[in-house]
Amino acid sequence: MRCAILLLTLVSLVLAAPGAPQDAPKRKIPCKTPENASMCYWTRGRLSVYNGNPPWRMWKVGTRRMLAIYSGPSKWPPRDIENTDSINPEFPENLKRAYQPPAITAFPNVVFADFEICPLEPERPGVMQHACIESAKNIFAQKWNESR
Repeated sequence: MRCAILLLTLVSLVLAAPGAPQDAPKRKIPCKTPENASMCYWTRGRLSVYNGNPPWRMWKVGTRRMLAIYSGPSKWPPRDIENTDSINPEFPENLKRAYQPPAITAFPNVVFADFEICPLEPERPGVMQHACIESAKNIFAQKWNESR
């Protein structure tokens, strides 16, 4: 009987937890702003690190389009010589967790997800478009060496 009561208590706590308000950490650099909110859209993509600059790029699944990933409009166009924003862009929290491997590897995971993208410049044929990632859902992380 004690086990049943304990199990019922645990189940009720688990069910009640999602209803409680949770403060999501605020981004330091906003991706979606009032100025660009109307241009943001959802797409399925593969986010990974590439050799070159910018290293963080997203392939839009089913297309031949690549997006160069930056933190947001306040960091675009890049103002520093080293272009540190392209090397370490700010990601949503759930996407950051997908890139925390258990051991240090040469390359981080490859992530497939549904991404909310906010373009930082107009799209031009044959040119990699600069964008930021506002949010992500349906995240699937794959180890780098298994994706090749």
